[in-house]
Amino acid sequence: MRKSFYLIAAILFMSSCGVKYKSVPYFQDLPVDSVLTEQISNKTVLKIEKNDILAITVSSLNPEASAIFNLGNTSSSQGNGSSSIDPMLTANGFAVDQEGAIQLPLIGDIKVEGLTTIKARELIQNKLLAYLKEPVVSLRLVNFKVNVLGDVARPGVYPIQNERVTVSEAISMAGDLNITAVRTNVLLIREKQGKREYIRLNMQSKELFNSPYYYMQNNDLLYVQPGNAKYASVDSSYRNVSIILSALSVLALLISRF
Repeated sequence: MRKSFYLIAAILFMSSCGVKYKSVPYFQDLPVDSVLTEQISNKTVLKIEKNDILAITVSSLNPEASAIFNLGNTSSSQGNGSSSIDPMLTANGFAVDQEGAIQLPLIGDIKVEGLTTIKARELIQNKLLAYLKEPVVSLRLVNFKVNVLGDVARPGVYPIQNERVTVSEAISMAGDLNITAVRTNVLLIREKQGKREYIRLNMQSKELFNSPYYYMQNNDLLYVQPGNAKYASVDSSYRNVSIILSALSVLALLISRF
């Protein structure tokens, strides 16, 4: 009887190494019986950086005169662009060079680094007044993407169609965290102005929404750490021990009955 007790205790201990439900839900510190309202104070605005690709379309009362500004091909007009930029993108946009500028026909260099897309559009539109009557400029960032890897359903690089994506949206695009993921230690890696930042985020706390890093930036990387249960699920020795212990426990129970 004592041996069977030890075997059953060992099995219970091994099973306790799995995922506990209390570690699964998000935002556990939110009240469940009331509505919580708070001001959004951490929303960030996307700003143009070096190596960004800008799709720029110009129109005016004179379509023929506008056409010259719509021939932007950075593979020929941007000699200072980064070689790491996808040529599929540079063929249809203007690359921000290492000086933070783009080159437009006739106008030449325009410094756009650090500007929002709205401010950059207004700047270009004002400079076009010397060449076009009532110019209208459409401008958007076409290389905005985030990378999600680790213990998620669909790790990968995800292009962003607008100028805003949050940590929770990026995780949703990747198919959500797996049940075995560590929700209290999601790592955000950000490269900005020649520096790299490593930020730890807690998906179980509502304070994530107030974090200055909740709104992601271009080329941000999210790494979701797998938990111990993830390793255990693929460790053959762990599985073999579990099977043997289970078989021994059944045998011990049978012996104790007879």
